[in-house]
Amino acid sequence: MKKTGWLAGFLVLFILGVVAWTMLALWWSYSEGERVGVLQKFSRKGWICKTYEGELALYVVGGVAPQIWYFTVRDEAVARDLNAVVGERVRLHYAEHRGLPTSCFGDTAYFVNSVSEVPAASPMPGAANIQP
Repeated sequence: MKKTGWLAGFLVLFILGVVAWTMLALWWSYSEGERVGVLQKFSRKGWICKTYEGELALYVVGGVAPQIWYFTVRDEAVARDLNAVVGERVRLHYAEHRGLPTSCFGDTAYFVNSVSEVPAASPMPGAANIQP
């Protein structure tokens, strides 16, 4: 009977530790910032835990393949805003939450919490204005 009590106590402490760690990881952000690029993909996916996942194409210079930045959205209002601007140039504000114990919170550590549309960039002064 004593072994069962110790095992039950250890199991309860382990579960409480995981819950406390998860809450801390969601509350405390490792970093915050903004990224600007073209929102090329945004979808809701997952087998059991459905999350909103997106891809932002970051163009450094024209003619060079973009770097793809993957992100997660947890807020339904932000997800609606992002669905409305797929294919557009946007500014995303995010918080990075490292160490989450499961992918049920999202596939990435980058959680977008606001979005704003960015007007198309004008050509640099003195650059040739080439029309297709």
